[in-house]
Amino acid sequence: MSTRSSALLRTLACCLLLSGAAAAHASNYSFLNDTPMSYMHQRDIDSLLKAADHALDAKRDGETATWTNEGTGNSVKIDAMLTISQTTTDGGRTCRSMTAVLSAKRQSMTLRPQYCKTGNGQWQFQKQK
Repeated sequence: MSTRSSALLRTLACCLLLSGAAAAHASNYSFLNDTPMSYMHQRDIDSLLKAADHALDAKRDGETATWTNEGTGNSVKIDAMLTISQTTTDGGRTCRSMTAVLSAKRQSMTLRPQYCKTGNGQWQFQKQK
């Protein structure tokens, strides 16, 4: 076998291995198929974030705000229940937890983000440690 053929075979073998690894990695996210998040468009996300900000500002612990993507142009109906809890204040910093239950096409998923703000600032999503 010539050096050129050998190099070509090694290159092809490498490409096949890499494509197999990429497919295996991508398949790890298949659990997200058909979840409410998979149907959301940018206008849905923007609208939901606006509703979350309003809930964080206006709702007391234990109160729930509802959201729907009506008017966003998405043909899939998505709705959410946003429940606020665990408000804490330390100095001028206020933090609140939220339970967001999103539903679409008879599937639901629950998210539990936490937000904090200082004074009259904007709510900032807090990464979990």
